Amino acid sequence: MDSPPSPSPAPSGSRGASKATQRWSILRRALLARSSSARALEGISSDHQIKDGTNNISRKASCGFNLIECHSLPISQLAKSLGNSLNGNENDFGQKDVYVCYKLPCRDSSKLDLVYRKEDSLELNDIEASNKYNIDTTGLVVGHQKRSLPTTVLTTRICSVHYRSKKVLELGSGYGLAGLVIAASTNADEVVISDGNPQVAGYIQKNISINAETFGETKVKSMILHWDKEQASEILNTFDIIVASDCTFFKQFHEGLARTVKSLLKHSATSQAIFLSPKRVF
Repeated sequence: MDSPPSPSPAPSGSRGASKATQRWSILRRALLARSSSARALEGISSDHQIKDGTNNISRKASCGFNLIECHSLPISQLAKSLGNSLNGNENDFGQKDVYVCYKLPCRDSSKLDLVYRKEDSLELNDIEASNKYNIDTTGLVVGHQKRSLPTTVLTTRICSVHYRSKKVLELGSGYGLAGLVIAASTNADEVVISDGNPQVAGYIQKNISINAETFGETKVKSMILHWDKEQASEILNTFDIIVASDCTFFKQFHEGLARTVKSLLKHSATSQAIFLSPKRVF
């Protein structure tokens, strides 16, 4: 009887290092300062990522389905294009701000201009704010890539949801992309874009102001809203539609999120809550 064939050689990078080890390698590099001097001290060459096999490890894609075309531009270009609004001054934006322009595929809306914090700009006071308000820093530090995939899916749902004359609330909005898409692409009566982080809420309001001419008759405003607190009586059961884009990752916030939706959604047969989350592979 012939001997069984020898197993094929393992792909480069998989022998001697488990996928878990390779993922830890990705995390380690993300946490270390990646200056050229640091790389030199560590003796890591430019092709190290290929050699250690980490390119073969699954990670979340940030490009979504390309349903919303976007590109980054110099922040000075946004300040110039704004003219007199927001004073048209580059000083209206911080050194850690970036400008991303989105081209919308809906109705007559041509574009949205959003300002974000740079994704590598987390500071100690951001952590302090997170602890003070019992919130995570995700909405502040991951920028537009966090919202691109679930928001593009939300865009496809816009055509199947009746927004005319509706009052809409977005929860955990981050920089407000999903809520701004709804405001710019539907006939909603009012869109409230909320987040629990006061710094993020400031960016939401700035992005609302930047795009004010895009919303037509739709009223748009920002709100600081914490899921673990009782909500103000004037907004209880007043929203026809509540949307939450990528807000279910942290299980410790699920109870507060559910309670908030229940207390704010209008008691009506036509009211609805729409949750969207990307599928992550670890």
